[in-house]
Amino acid sequence: MNRWRDTTMSELMKVEHGFAFKGEHFSESGELVVLTPGNFHEAGGFRARPDKDRFYLGKFPDRYLLQQNDLIVAMTEQGEGLLGSSALIPESGKYLHNQRIGLVRPKNDSADKTFLYYLFNTDYVRQQIRNSSAGAKIRHTSPERIYRTKVRVPEKTCQSKIAAILSAYDELIENNRRRIALLEKLAEEIYREWFVRLRFPGHEKVKHVKGIPLGWRVALLSELAYVNPSSLSRRDHPETIRYLDISSVSTNRIEEVTTYAFKDAPGRARRRVQHGDIIWSSVRPANRAYCLIYEPEDNLIASTGFAVIRPKCVTPFTFLFQAVTSNPFVDQMTTVAKGAAYPATSFDDFEKAKLLVSPDELLKAYHEMAEPLFRQKHLLQQQNAALRKSRDLLLPRLISGKLSVEHLNIQFPPAMGIAPKRSFVNISQ
Repeated sequence: MNRWRDTTMSELMKVEHGFAFKGEHFSESGELVVLTPGNFHEAGGFRARPDKDRFYLGKFPDRYLLQQNDLIVAMTEQGEGLLGSSALIPESGKYLHNQRIGLVRPKNDSADKTFLYYLFNTDYVRQQIRNSSAGAKIRHTSPERIYRTKVRVPEKTCQSKIAAILSAYDELIENNRRRIALLEKLAEEIYREWFVRLRFPGHEKVKHVKGIPLGWRVALLSELAYVNPSSLSRRDHPETIRYLDISSVSTNRIEEVTTYAFKDAPGRARRRVQHGDIIWSSVRPANRAYCLIYEPEDNLIASTGFAVIRPKCVTPFTFLFQAVTSNPFVDQMTTVAKGAAYPATSFDDFEKAKLLVSPDELLKAYHEMAEPLFRQKHLLQQQNAALRKSRDLLLPRLISGKLSVEHLNIQFPPAMGIAPKRSFVNISQ
């Protein structure tokens, strides 16, 4: 600890304001995304939001086009605990730096940028930034307020070691995310080939009637699945529940689960879910807030704002998931949604939705191919949860110096710009 020193953020970095992009040039599609504080994870890190990202079609100074590994910090609080959270830009030439985000540049040679990323995402730094912020309803900070944040840091070589250890966890998590995306794409592509393009095994020998293969049919969702089949009651409920709110689910992702004692849980925490269920937000269906429930804990409970779609025994959940998340199904739900400012579908609308269904033998064949992909995805998600837990336990101990790294011989990854070149972090006593 004799190499650690007390200082302030002003000695380590400079924070640059972003650009005030003009509203008339915003678009729902395009190539350049204007980043907002909504692009930050609670635990730190960057996230794309395909259903909410805003694009920019106007002119702007070149310096506001962010590059890969640029470090940014949230200057406006868009969620509890997110003020002062940071992220590293994942790729060059795609994201724009707006005025609610600060671009962090290390000062001189006193700070490692990746170390600063993890430093910003510690509770004691975030709390200081929040305590010094301004605003009653929405809190804001500024470079000057950030500069006054007190920290304790080691010399730069030690910073780089700490950053390398933590980065190793994040690289594994990111690799798993890429594998998950590939598994999802493969399962979807097989579904599209068989049930959309109708190039299923043996399709050459099957006759078509009005464009539909012989033996296939158009069915209502209610014929294939139950909608909201099970709910909690005051007499029948677990003492503790793990609650899924509408805001905690994005496209095929559960972002957050909140634990409550049942007596303290929101009144909407009522929908029981089980393995193979699909939860589909009835609010703003165009946002595609849905997810498959795979091997959940017994006390996982969803909001009544979800339609819980439970396949009947003859309907494989793998097929049903692909069918009710396909573009035609989303279009049906979007078309029947009622309300201008708050469009929502009724659960009756879900039951009346139409799906093209093949004979049972083909559904079974698809399930046999797709289910291992779903299971592998689930295992990778569990691995990522364990990696995040380990990283989050290490983070405060490493950043505070309670866990020493000075005696470790670390080979730094190439992304950190420190020789020798390796594609991994090797830690040895």
